[in-house]
Amino acid sequence: MNKRKIINDPVYGFITIANDLVFDLIQHPYFQRLRNIQQLGLSSMVYPGALHTRFQHSLGALHLMRQALDNLKYKGVEITDAEDEAAQVAILLHDIGHGPFSHLLEKTFIPSMTHEEFTTLFMEQMNRQYGGKLDLAIRIFTDNYPKRFLHQLVSGQLDVDRLDYLTRDSFFSGVAEGVIGTERIIKMLNVADNQLVADVKALYSIEKFIISRRLMYWQVYLHKTVHVAEVMLVLCLRRAKTLWKRSPGFFLPRSMQLFFERDYTMDDFRRDPALLAGYADLDDRDIWYAVKQWRNSPDRVLSDLSGRLCDRNLFRIELSETPFPKEVVDSKRAAIRQQLLFSEEESDYMLSSGKMENRAYNKQVESIFILEKDGRVRPLEELSDHLNHRMLSESVSKYFIAYPKELL
Repeated sequence: MNKRKIINDPVYGFITIANDLVFDLIQHPYFQRLRNIQQLGLSSMVYPGALHTRFQHSLGALHLMRQALDNLKYKGVEITDAEDEAAQVAILLHDIGHGPFSHLLEKTFIPSMTHEEFTTLFMEQMNRQYGGKLDLAIRIFTDNYPKRFLHQLVSGQLDVDRLDYLTRDSFFSGVAEGVIGTERIIKMLNVADNQLVADVKALYSIEKFIISRRLMYWQVYLHKTVHVAEVMLVLCLRRAKTLWKRSPGFFLPRSMQLFFERDYTMDDFRRDPALLAGYADLDDRDIWYAVKQWRNSPDRVLSDLSGRLCDRNLFRIELSETPFPKEVVDSKRAAIRQQLLFSEEESDYMLSSGKMENRAYNKQVESIFILEKDGRVRPLEELSDHLNHRMLSESVSKYFIAYPKELL
């Protein structure tokens, strides 16, 4: 079979698949599942074009990884053929552990685990199927390989994952603030002291990258209308989980039943392969199918939330720079009981409050390092004269309260 393929991508043009193992992994059901997981959760409720998937993003990140590796080898960085292949595999599979709607429901089905842990489980299972061919890719992904710059290309402050999702999310949402100089940044990547760095000529492009990331968070990822839709979906599933535990006859798709029964741990998934197979069978389609059916539920809360989501009749959301006082939250909840005639228990599902956080550049985890012409390596914050790095590296919070628009 010819495994040398090209894929027509709307962002980059033609993406070349020139590696047999990469082709086989793309064909694997675990990876094909990503076709049915939205990259941006419910963002399409605000940006109609934002319907792209984790499948598209993963292919785009693979394309950028190949460009980055070729660039580093051109500059004399020693990367073997095995390392080249493993780095491509690591980035191709880096999001394979995402659940329905990507980050949105990460703590709803299996609260004790992250999508990165599921990615590791999937990679280990595929590694067994492929006779250990993913050993090196797993070491790179989990940051257990001596050439640390390979892991930083997969997961770091300036990784190809972020370069693709900013470019792709900007393209599909139509939000121009996310446009960055991806090609220039990749051309300027380098390695010094086993760390991924950027040549000083990329300084302004990296500054733009950080600013764009911050703007995309407030304008797309944490857009208040997107956020309230996501809050409502979480409330809807919380209510469904409560009803399922009360009544085994409650309607629930088979793919969801397994994870409503109990909260599983990483050890559970390692002991029982059927759990991972069940998780792999869960995607956005299951959630929307359930929500559509729940519109006719005899439970008023569940039918109300489901109907609102299907009709895009979303809650009102208010934002504040400071937390909403308890008396304000209690007053809204009392109004839901008195005006909309929900019980005290039911009113807990018809209101949500909390905070949204945005941090564009987390130098406490790891700085972006710049390679100067004289060979010195310095952190970005020491060289940039355009950015307020203290501000950009601090977590900025906005507090919210969301409730039905019908409240007077």
